Amino acid sequence: MWKGLAWLGLLARLVTGGVWIVAGALKIADPAASVEAVRAYQLLPWSVAEWVGLALPALELVIGLALVLGLFARGAAAISALLFVAFIVGIASVWARGIEINCGCFGGGGYDADAADQYPWEIARDVALLAASLLVVCVRRTRLALDSVLFDRRPDEPVEVAEGAEN
Repeated sequence: MWKGLAWLGLLARLVTGGVWIVAGALKIADPAASVEAVRAYQLLPWSVAEWVGLALPALELVIGLALVLGLFARGAAAISALLFVAFIVGIASVWARGIEINCGCFGGGGYDADAADQYPWEIARDVALLAASLLVVCVRRTRLALDSVLFDRRPDEPVEVAEGAEN
């Protein structure tokens, strides 16, 4: 593997993780607004939207911290990628249906008269973060990650077998 890819993976991990931490922190302080932001998309049943709105900020914080720390980074990045796909679909859906709402990505949500002008930029941002998440999934290990300290055994390193042990 090209050594620069591990550094690029670190950058992708830190940027994506930082975005998740900011998004989750801004929403976790106002759970009612988070629920209303999810409901504004009109994609989920009322009670499911409430559950998602309440759980999403905590999930974002956990994913963000895992990415920044590099702890279970590939799994966190896979969940991150799935969330970005869901957000892209959600934004594209309200755009296609002519619903003008603040995406609620960083708190807030609800009606916004200028929302349609923001949708392309929000989708582009989420596509870029999706790509960064997928990069972290594809890179075995990134630099400065707790995963490397806790779980690293390089495949080219021989496993020591005690004398007399059977294979």
